[in-house]
Amino acid sequence: MIASRTPPLAGKTGRPELLLICGSSLTVIAILCIVTFLLIREHANAQESATRSATTIAQLIDADVLRTVELYDLTLQGLIAAAQRDDLRDVTPQIRHLALFDRSTTARFKGDILLLDKHGDVVADSSRIEPKPGNFADRDYFLAHAFNRDTGMFISRPFKTRCDCDDANQWRISFSRRISSDTGEFAGVAVASMKLDYFDQLFNSLDIGKDSTLNIINSDGVLLAQKPYLQSDSIGKSFGNRPNVVRILGDKDGSGSFTSTSSMDHQQRLYTYSRVGNLPLTVMVALSSDEVFGTWRRTALLISGATGVLCAGLLWLTWLLARELRLRQRAERELAQLAATDALTGVANRRMLDQSLRHEWFRAQRSGKPLSVMMIDADHFKAFNDRHGHQAGDQALRELARVITANVRRPGDLVARYGGEEFSVILAETDSSGARQIAEHIRQAVEQMPRVEGADVAMTVSIGISTWTATVEMSLEQLLFAADKALYQAKEGGRNRVVVAG
Repeated sequence: MIASRTPPLAGKTGRPELLLICGSSLTVIAILCIVTFLLIREHANAQESATRSATTIAQLIDADVLRTVELYDLTLQGLIAAAQRDDLRDVTPQIRHLALFDRSTTARFKGDILLLDKHGDVVADSSRIEPKPGNFADRDYFLAHAFNRDTGMFISRPFKTRCDCDDANQWRISFSRRISSDTGEFAGVAVASMKLDYFDQLFNSLDIGKDSTLNIINSDGVLLAQKPYLQSDSIGKSFGNRPNVVRILGDKDGSGSFTSTSSMDHQQRLYTYSRVGNLPLTVMVALSSDEVFGTWRRTALLISGATGVLCAGLLWLTWLLARELRLRQRAERELAQLAATDALTGVANRRMLDQSLRHEWFRAQRSGKPLSVMMIDADHFKAFNDRHGHQAGDQALRELARVITANVRRPGDLVARYGGEEFSVILAETDSSGARQIAEHIRQAVEQMPRVEGADVAMTVSIGISTWTATVEMSLEQLLFAADKALYQAKEGGRNRVVVAG
C-alpha cells in the first residue's frame, strides 16, 4: 500500500534536527567545561596569591622574632659571662650591677632579668641594685635547666608576674639559659622575661584583612599571641589537641599551607604556617576564605550567570531552529507523499510505481526470490463513464482503489494507479500461485461492491499477472509486458477473470 512506502527524502527525516541538537549540546558542554576550567584555575591562582602573601607576612614575623630572641640570648650570655667573673665579687654593688646587666638595655619590651642560684633564689635583678628576695624554683624554665644540662636556651610558657606592680596582669614569656660550674654541675639560671605586648605591636604593623588572624604558638600548642583575639582568655591556653594545630605541629617540614575550618569560631580560613628558625615557635597566618576568594566568587557568579544566559539562549535558539526543521521536514514529507500519490484515488501514482518496481526488481535479483506484478483494469469503464458521468466514474475509481488496497495487506506490497481505469499491484516475494489467490480475492470483492447509483450492472475487473523467478530469463520491461499481455487475454476471454502469464 502507499502508506507502506517511504519516499527517498523521508528516509532522512530527523537527521538534520538530531545533528543540530547534538551539535548545540556539545557546544554547550564545551562552553561549560571551558568556563569551569577557567574558574577552577582562577580559584587556584587566588589561593596561590593569598598563600604567597601570607608566607611573606610569616617571614617578616619570623625575621623580627628571630632578631628579638637573638638580643635576649645575647643578654643572657652576657649575664652568665659576667656572673662567672671572679673580679666582680669584690666591686661595689653598683658596678657589679652595671657589669651584669650592661647588655640588657638593648632588649625590647623586656621585663625582669634575673640571675638565680641553684636553689632558685634571686641573686641579681636588673630592675634594682639590691635584688628583691624571691624563689622561682617551681618555674618550668628552672626545672628544665636543673634536670637537663643540654636544654640550651629555653622559652617558657606564658605567665604573669608575682608582684603587686602595675603590669602584674601583663602576659610574659621568659628566655633562659643554664649556668654551669667549672665541673659542669648545675649552678643556677639566667632568665629574661619579655612582655607579650611585643607581639601585639608587631602584629599591629601588619594588615591581614577582615576576619583573618595572626597567631604564634609554641611547640606544645600553647597560644602566645593572636590578632585579633578570637577569645578574650585564649593567651596561655593549650590548643595542642585541636585538629589544625595537630596538623601544623606534626609537619616535619615546619612550613606549609592548607584550607580548614577554625575550631574557635568555625570560620573557614587559609592557614599558612612557618617555624621560627630553630626556636620552638610557629607563626600561623590564617586568612579568611571570604577575603581570599571574595573577588573570585563575585567574578565566578558574574561569569556563571553570563554563561548560563548564553547557554540557555543557545539551547532556546536550537529549539526554535529544530522546530522549524521539523515543520520543514513535515512539509517536505507531505509534498513528497503528494508527489507519490494519485490525487483521485489516494493510492500511489505512476511515478511512485516506477520507482518501487525498479527497487523491488533489483532486490529480487539479489535475493533470488520471486516477484509478481498484477495489472487490473475496470471492465467497460469507458461506457460506464459516458453513461453516468465523470463524477460517478471518479467515485467508482475511488471505491475500486479502496477494495484493491483492502485485499493487498502486506506492508511490502504496493497498489498504484497505472493510468485511467487501470491499476497495478507489486507483490514482492510472491509466486504466481500466491498472486493468483490475491487476484481472485480482489476480483470477487470488486464484483460484490455496491452498485453506483443509477448503474444497471455491477462493476467487474480483469486481472493479468506475470511472475519473475530465478529460473526465468526476463527483464523488467518483459515482466511488465507479460502482465499487460495477460490482462489483454483476460479481457479478450470475456472479462471479470484472472489470467496468469505463461
